[in-house]
Amino acid sequence: MPVGGLEVDDPGEGDLRWLLKGDWTTRAIPAFEPAPPAPSRRPVRVTVHAGGLTALDTGGALLLQRLVDGLGGAGVQVGVTGLAPAHQRLLELVRSRSAAAGSPVPPPAPEPRLEALGRQVWRHLAEGWALLGFIGETTSVLARAAVRPARFRWRALLATLQSAGVEAVPIISLLAFLIGVVVAYQGGVQLRAYGANVYVVDLVILMVLRELAPMIAAIIVAGRTGSAFTAQIGSMKVHEEVDALRTIGIDPVELLVAPRVVGLVLALPLLTVLAGLMGVAGGMAMAAGQLGVGFHDFLQRAPQAGTLSSFLVGMSKAPVFAAIVATVGCFQGFRVGMGADSVGRHTTMSVVQAIFLIIVADAAFSVLFGWMGV
Repeated sequence: MPVGGLEVDDPGEGDLRWLLKGDWTTRAIPAFEPAPPAPSRRPVRVTVHAGGLTALDTGGALLLQRLVDGLGGAGVQVGVTGLAPAHQRLLELVRSRSAAAGSPVPPPAPEPRLEALGRQVWRHLAEGWALLGFIGETTSVLARAAVRPARFRWRALLATLQSAGVEAVPIISLLAFLIGVVVAYQGGVQLRAYGANVYVVDLVILMVLRELAPMIAAIIVAGRTGSAFTAQIGSMKVHEEVDALRTIGIDPVELLVAPRVVGLVLALPLLTVLAGLMGVAGGMAMAAGQLGVGFHDFLQRAPQAGTLSSFLVGMSKAPVFAAIVATVGCFQGFRVGMGADSVGRHTTMSVVQAIFLIIVADAAFSVLFGWMGV
């Protein structure tokens, strides 16, 4: 294979000659320097003589066209001579296709911050409106199920109680116990400085029963069960199983959403009771081990600190938190698009939104109970 190349001949008077020789092919181009040496002065005219070309393919024609375009862009008159007819046709084809492709599209300008903020706010408002519609549809389905219990999916309800309730017992028990330990230790250290160790009982029981037990149980269930709801329904959307249910006349909300919502509303209050007991047990163990408040003293003071109203305040939050987790999890599942990445994205969104709404609801409960004097 003849080695390709390019020679520069300077006859003077502002003219240059580029002499092409050898093979200008995709395989041969890397063997020689494709750019000509820089001339000592700027030429007025350049004549590209291609009589010495032995082979030319698309890669070589594209390189030649770029060299010619570079000279033309610099204001130099360019002429190409000596091309074989086949090489001339190839060069014209490359030139026409390059002109049709045009210049590369510049990247889009960054969106103004105010416009981006507006789009994001509008997107969240639209999603909130869709969530309200989904809540209304779910409420309608539950109302029909209350009137006609035979249509309710009892087997799916039992499966939800098993997965969301029974299987969540170990993790909720462990974390609630550890939270009780942390609360007792952090609060007891401060109380011990004033000789009020015994008040760690009031601190642990009030915080755990009123706030921490329902919050811990709800957040764990949101991360564990709410995400599972989204992934399950989302996978069905990807495989078009939800569309198949509608095709055969089965309401997907009645089949997939109602049992999950009811099951979680039944399971989370029980998990909240368990979290409260384990949190108090963790606080009692820490009080006995580090703060000098024995089990007997702790249990003797517990009825004074943990009143029925404190217990009911915490328990009243659990069904609301459960409804939030189940509704958001199922809602995000139905919003999954066609693709595995959409399943993962909406699963993450369901956990984030559920935890956010749980905290908002807990703040609303605090304001409401404060206004009621409870």
